[in-house]
Amino acid sequence: MGRTVGNERVEQLAETWASIDALATGFTDDDWKQPTGCPGWSVQDCVAHLVDYEARALGRPAPDHVPIDVSHTKNAMGESNEVGVDHRRARSGHEVLSELREVVTERLAQLRALTEEDFARETVTPAGPGTLVDMLTLRVMDTWSHEQDIRRALGRPGHAVGPAAEASVNYFARVFPLLVGKRAAAPDGSTVVFDVEGVGRYPIAVAAGRAAPVEALDGPATVEITLSAPTLAALVGGRSDAPDDAVVSGDAALGAAVLAALPFLP
Repeated sequence: MGRTVGNERVEQLAETWASIDALATGFTDDDWKQPTGCPGWSVQDCVAHLVDYEARALGRPAPDHVPIDVSHTKNAMGESNEVGVDHRRARSGHEVLSELREVVTERLAQLRALTEEDFARETVTPAGPGTLVDMLTLRVMDTWSHEQDIRRALGRPGHAVGPAAEASVNYFARVFPLLVGKRAAAPDGSTVVFDVEGVGRYPIAVAAGRAAPVEALDGPATVEITLSAPTLAALVGGRSDAPDDAVVSGDAALGAAVLAALPFLP
């Protein structure tokens, strides 16, 4: 039996957890406390969030803890995430990394034992009803995005391409038509191409008031935006430290509108 999408997502999580582990092994105490572009969160907080989420997925209860400050959160999901993060702020970064290793070892054993029927099981995801594969796709995107938060905060770029980056960009691309057509108000007849370095090209065409992905364009795009996968993740996540290195070719005004429309993650 060949590898299913569910199996692929599990291995993408394994790849990203291993990348974070290798990155964090040499962190100093100062590294762990560096602020990231994720509002209110340090490098340690990003790792603590990943620990907390996978621990809950294993069935462990949320900490009996009330966060000191949730003013930087945007919604109930953010407040819920803050419980496990704030609970771990009393620990050292190295203790949080040790917990990550313990949790993901157990989580990977659980995930690698799942069947195709398990992956197809219906569940509720942060984005609404879906399957376990949908949930794992979200976990890959969230985990890889937080790895990039950490890398930007410390000036240590890496893991910008590969299966996890591609899965994350493909998740973001599902929303490109909404961002281009509705938020950026691209006019009929216009076309926008997102050229994500090392991952792929994503053409969007607008017709009859609706934006939709297309296989290819008949001619030059109205706007072409060239950027890296980490920059895209920072922009769609609304990160305060999102790099200003996207290159816009074509209609500059529409390109600026599309870039301004990109933040959409809660």
